[in-house]
Amino acid sequence: MKTPHLLRVEQGSAEFAPLFAAARSLDLRIGWLELGQIATPLPSSLEAAAGEGALRAVSVGGGRTVAVKPMKGAPVLRDLLREHFRGCALVLVRGECADVPRLSAEGENYRVASGSVVRTFDAAHLAAALRRPRLFEVEGMETEILVERAPAVVS
Repeated sequence: MKTPHLLRVEQGSAEFAPLFAAARSLDLRIGWLELGQIATPLPSSLEAAAGEGALRAVSVGGGRTVAVKPMKGAPVLRDLLREHFRGCALVLVRGECADVPRLSAEGENYRVASGSVVRTFDAAHLAAALRRPRLFEVEGMETEILVERAPAVVS
């Protein structure tokens, strides 16, 4: 399984609507993962079935699927990606996810920051970059290097 790109976000999904549209135009899929939050209210029948030990409790209707799966221990990102995001080129992760580059919407552009390297993309270029193994090796994109300055020494 090809692992999708992961980008951590703090903003809501509406801020990324142009990116979703640009990816769709290239036949690419984007997933959305929220860590540390549970969708409420869950249908009581699904919650009860999961509580009784059902491997999965699923409800389908109205153009949506809701699945509840009991978990033991903390979530494992690799397992979540394999189970829920197969076929996605990108998964936007909302919540705490260490060592994952940060994506933020800034006007009509998107800013991807990883460590001290920052790249700025428009939606079309970011969607096209999702086909590459590494987002930070795209030719012709604006790159800025953030340099942390040491505090001034006062004698």
